[in-house]
Amino acid sequence: MPPPVTRSASASAPAPGPARAPDALRAQLLYPPPAFHFAVTFGSNAKDRDGAFREVTGLGPELETETVVEGGQNAFVHLLPKAAKHPKLVLSRGIATMESRLLLWCQAVLEGGFAQPIATQQLHVFLLDGDGAPLRVWAVSNAYPVKWSVEAFQATRNEVAIERIELAYAGSSRLV
Repeated sequence: MPPPVTRSASASAPAPGPARAPDALRAQLLYPPPAFHFAVTFGSNAKDRDGAFREVTGLGPELETETVVEGGQNAFVHLLPKAAKHPKLVLSRGIATMESRLLLWCQAVLEGGFAQPIATQQLHVFLLDGDGAPLRVWAVSNAYPVKWSVEAFQATRNEVAIERIELAYAGSSRLV
């Protein structure tokens, strides 16, 4: 039988090794970042932000599965993986000016017919800290607009007019 484990006074001392994490890093590890401070960029210049967005949804893949029933096995079915699919990325913001590069790109794709090939764009979604520095970054590849709409105007509400841009995309990855 092994001897009982006892704690010595030196057991509570920090172990030798790398210095402790700075307070900001420790806070990131303990507390998830808030989701209200974010930015979206698109195109070749990742630093060019085209307006502030109220909401971004649809970021991330989902694995499709196929249900296979095994003969003689009635207790369960097999779910086999098929392919990853991506929901539409939906960007909501106050209605932008006609000079908005994002809006001009959407108009060119949605109203241009198929006379020209669809120009896809690379997008980046940044989750920011209080100072505006990126905490998390997602890259969205080969995105193109599939829908542009404006929320209903109502005389009984005192709200900002909102436009929604829905984008299809080929893939996304978390960079940071």
